[in-house]
Amino acid sequence: MTTPLIAVIHEDWADPTVALPAYETEGAAGADLRANLPPEYRGVGITLAPLSRALIPTGLRVEIPAGFEMQIRPRSGLAFKHGISIPNAPGTIDSDYRGPLGVLLINLGTEPFKVAHGDRIAQAIVAPVVQARYAQAEGLSDTARGAGGFGSTGRG
Repeated sequence: MTTPLIAVIHEDWADPTVALPAYETEGAAGADLRANLPPEYRGVGITLAPLSRALIPTGLRVEIPAGFEMQIRPRSGLAFKHGISIPNAPGTIDSDYRGPLGVLLINLGTEPFKVAHGDRIAQAIVAPVVQARYAQAEGLSDTARGAGGFGSTGRG
């Protein structure tokens, strides 16, 4: 498979010195996304109170090749240490979207959490997409599981 190229541009207001998405290690699956805050927030950051959420700007717009998506996922260290997550994880950026790339963060912790300008806030995973066809059917095939729902295949 050919490595997809993600074209990236900065918003007019964005700080161009904030690093573009990057893989921090050779085996990393996700490229770190950084907060690129508007000028009025750069010195003070954005504070998330417990159980609050905010759309954190990256200052970027991306062009994802057709046949791919960008999944926005939480960073495990922020989740473990501070309870910071993404409420719609993974968030999906479609290949035909050209608007601002923001990261919806939620503070599931017990203390306020400050997002500072340039902080690594999420990771982006680029993955192939298959669009299925859907068709009305007269019935569905039988399986051992059948209609068993949540928790029907084991404990929990």
